[in-house]
Amino acid sequence: MLRIDFTAEDLNRLRVAGEPDPLWETVLSLMRLQDRSASLVFDPWRREVRAALARKGLTSTATALTLLARRAAYFPDFLTPGQGVADLEVGIDLVLGTPKRRLSHELSILFPKAPPPGFRRLADGDPRALELLGDALRRYYAVAVEPYLPAIRAAVAADRSVRAEAALDSGPQGLLDSYRTVLGREEEALVTDYPFHRELRLDGRPLTIVPAFFCVRTPVTLADPHLAPVLVHPLHPAPGWLARSRREASEQLPVAQLIGPTRAMVLDALEHPHTTTALAELLQLTPPTASRHATVLREAGLVESRRQGNRVFHLRTRLGDALLNGAL
Repeated sequence: MLRIDFTAEDLNRLRVAGEPDPLWETVLSLMRLQDRSASLVFDPWRREVRAALARKGLTSTATALTLLARRAAYFPDFLTPGQGVADLEVGIDLVLGTPKRRLSHELSILFPKAPPPGFRRLADGDPRALELLGDALRRYYAVAVEPYLPAIRAAVAADRSVRAEAALDSGPQGLLDSYRTVLGREEEALVTDYPFHRELRLDGRPLTIVPAFFCVRTPVTLADPHLAPVLVHPLHPAPGWLARSRREASEQLPVAQLIGPTRAMVLDALEHPHTTTALAELLQLTPPTASRHATVLREAGLVESRRQGNRVFHLRTRLGDALLNGAL
């Protein structure tokens, strides 16, 4: 159980992040790749991201990052230095500026015996090791988080709207009460499930509440009680969010007016090769429907189909790229 007590002064200092925090989303998404939690919600994303990481040669990079961002009771606080910082580069700069003593201390908690060979230089604060970490975070973020920002931002905006309405109606106390459904609430305190018993003491410091798309089940907070207090809570995206996001994006494409929203959605998805079955799962279409759209697009020269063994992969052609991007 996690308990956070509030005084009247603490309520007035309460802050809610207005944008997704890219490093919190990065770290939490790495944890989602390691488990099957919320399978209906995240399995389509898992399949898509794993395939994209493999295509871009980043599987080993993601594996190395999961050694830091373990799905466990502890991961290093230096990986998530911002309190709702919306800029990835600002967050990475904060990571790279972590003092050597703190790096060594937090990695010694993560690796009580000794850090793996690739992380010893990081624990020593080696500048090159820190640069490699920053580059790995950027590359992973570009594949696993950035393509899904429209859905993530929409979920954060919807949550912020609820908090803003509560604050406008009933002030700081109303804002705190609005978290009762996602966190739990007692008199002058937030109380929620947690892997172990913990009391987060504010001691006059402002608490930043960060909504997170890839957070599941229970909230997360920093391990070091001396750091600025942060509480990250789940947004609980609904099953089918990925397909809906794809559909909404396709409907905004100018080409949708020419070939129809569903066919535009198929053409957009075929930036990367997919079998008919994978395409149907990705866009939540029936296999015959996905096959029919792929056939029409192929006959128009917008998609090409190539056989590899027993499977046929569909991929957008240069003509399809030009049409989708408005270059024709």
